[in-house]
Amino acid sequence: MRWILAHLNRQPVQQKNRKRIGRGQGSGRGGTSTRGHKGAQSRSGYSQKKGFEGGQMPLQRRVPKFGFHNPNRVEYKAINLDTLQELIDKTSAAIIDIEVLKQNGLVSKNDLVKILSRGELKSNIEVKAHAFSTSATEAIEKAGGKATVL
Repeated sequence: MRWILAHLNRQPVQQKNRKRIGRGQGSGRGGTSTRGHKGAQSRSGYSQKKGFEGGQMPLQRRVPKFGFHNPNRVEYKAINLDTLQELIDKTSAAIIDIEVLKQNGLVSKNDLVKILSRGELKSNIEVKAHAFSTSATEAIEKAGGKATVL
C-alpha cells in the first residue's frame, strides 16, 4: 500500500532527467559536449541569425515584395447618417461631437471621424467631425442642421 501511494503522483514528465553535458568521457556526453567537431556551432557565443535556413535562400528573400504603403494616408472612422439618427433617438442630443460618439462606443480615443451620407437624417442638429462627404453635408443642412469641420 505504501509503495502505491508514494508513486501515485509521479508523472512521466517528472521522471525525465535533464541532459548533463560536459561531465567527462564516462558520462557519454563529455569531450565535445554533444556539439560535434569544430565550426561556429561548436563554439561558445554562437547565435544563428533570425530567419537563417542553413544557407538556403530564406523565406523573406524568396517571397517578392508586394504592394505599396502610403506613409501619409489619413484613415477616418466612417459614421453614417442613419447611425447618427439612431444616436439622436437614443440620447436626444442637440450637438453631436467626438465626445458624444466616444461615450456611446462608436469611436475610439484617437479615431478621426468622417460623416457619410447613408441613411436619412430627420433631426436638425449640429454635427462636429473631422471630415464630411459632400452629400452628408447637404443632407444635414437640408434637415436644418449644421456641419462643422474640426
